[in-house]
Formats: sequence, structure tokens, C-alpha cells
Amino acid sequence: MKKITLLAAVVIAASFASCKKDYTCVCTVPASSSSYYAGTSYTYDLGKIKKKDAKASCDAAGATWINLGGTCEEKVK
Repeated sequence: MKKITLLAAVVIAASFASCKKDYTCVCTVPASSSSYYAGTSYTYDLGKIKKKDAKASCDAAGATWINLGGTCEEKVK
């Protein structure tokens, strides 16, 4: 009985655990852009965080890149 209770507790705890992965944010300005920064790329290391936090961080970093005509995208390492 104790084993079943312990197993149930482990399964419940695992279901509440957040899934953190190692993310990076890759920002680029396409080479075809008329911007001075055309062809420029930079990678930000975001560390082990949740996907929604990675997206928010990448979007915040991307504000400057978007003004330059570029884009940013979060990726799992």
C-alpha cells in the first residue's frame, strides 16, 4: 500500500512540474533587406526556461531587430 501511495505522489508531482528546456533566440536581418544591417544575425542564450517565457523574452529582444527589418525566433538548443 505504501508503494502505491508513493508512486501516486510521484506521478502527481511530475504532472505539476514545469517543462523547462534550454532555449536560444535567433534574430536576423535578411540579406535582401535594404537596411544597413542586412545579413546580420545574432543568437541570444536564454537558458533553461519555459516555452512561454522564451517567447516573451525573444519578442522583447526582437523589438529592435524588427525596427531594423529583421525577425526573431525562439529555438530549443
